Amino acid sequence: MLQEKRHQRILALLAGSGHVSTERIANDLGVSRETVRRDVLVLQTTGRLRRVHGGVKIGGPESEAPLQQRLQTNTLQKRAVVQAAARLLQPGQSLFIDAGSTVSMLAEELASLQGLTIITNSFDVALKLAGPGHEGAPRHQVHLLGGRPRPGLAATYGDSTVAELMRWRPDWAMLSPVGIEATLGASSFEPAEAELARAMVRQAHRSVLLADDSKIGVQSRLSFCTPDQIHTLITNRRAARHPALLALQQAGCTVSLA
Repeated sequence: MLQEKRHQRILALLAGSGHVSTERIANDLGVSRETVRRDVLVLQTTGRLRRVHGGVKIGGPESEAPLQQRLQTNTLQKRAVVQAAARLLQPGQSLFIDAGSTVSMLAEELASLQGLTIITNSFDVALKLAGPGHEGAPRHQVHLLGGRPRPGLAATYGDSTVAELMRWRPDWAMLSPVGIEATLGASSFEPAEAELARAMVRQAHRSVLLADDSKIGVQSRLSFCTPDQIHTLITNRRAARHPALLALQQAGCTVSLA
């Protein structure tokens, strides 16, 4: 069957239910799962479907839930991830931190340490890390990047934010993507978030991606970091049974299970 015919058949299957498994597509078309995967990747770029675990759904990628809602999901898994990330850091080092629920938890972990230089666009991260230590002196040097605040995101974005961060060359970038998988790498939903994360990866000496198992194998709209650009992907142990994690490792991504 020609590729165009396969694409038409996949979209026809989706039109009937809005969701279809990879196995059903392969059986219906009489092709391998690898052929289905390639066809789905092509169709996803058109916005007519999106990949989900085990299959595809109709339409484009969904936006992220609000921050306060995300802070209440997968909390144990996220906590394990950020504790492992904090153990990588030494006093005197510097790091970028972006905005999101996982890095908000990372800030809580780093608040008990001292001697770091943190550059962030997140109001929440900056406030959690700017507090004084036991003797009244600041625990860390915190630099909040300027720019345009985004409604509902409690963070700054835009050209001026990126221009300001380009002055820095920190030891680490610790970032939390919407999803991460072997083909697209780490990805975000919003263009401004992806642009900022991409610049942080480019400027930092080492980039660490913090992603609980729910983000493994997930593609969002915009890639900001390929697997070979990642120094370490930290995820929780439950991700070890996810086939997409092995694909990431085969693509050159070093994985640490927390």
